[in-house]
Amino acid sequence: MSNLLSITAILGALAVTLGAFGAHGLEALVSPERIDIYQTGSRYHFYHLLPLFVTAAALAYNYGNRSWLLWAARLFLGGLLLFSGSLYLLALRDLVNFNIGWLGAITPLGGLLLIGGWLSLAKGLLPKLPH
Repeated sequence: MSNLLSITAILGALAVTLGAFGAHGLEALVSPERIDIYQTGSRYHFYHLLPLFVTAAALAYNYGNRSWLLWAARLFLGGLLLFSGSLYLLALRDLVNFNIGWLGAITPLGGLLLIGGWLSLAKGLLPKLPH
């Protein structure tokens, strides 16, 4: 996790790239319903970069409970991959040559990981909050 700030920055660049592709390149390729799915993945990708950055900064500056913060980072990364990643793939499934419909079952697991990330972040920062 020592490179978490860099990983977060790379995920930010990826979010902008994928968001731009979704806004400007998908209309001719997929249905409006699939664009909605893609945009949901993109929104959550962006939303969860902020708590991932906070987690990375807290770890880099030894602020808070390191164990809980490491769990927060793992959960945010896994949640982003499973939640947003599965939505991106589901939206683009007409463009690939294999059945990925089962990914819809993975999306909620990614959501649970994201919730766990938020709770772990709260627990990791709690000891340092002013009284």
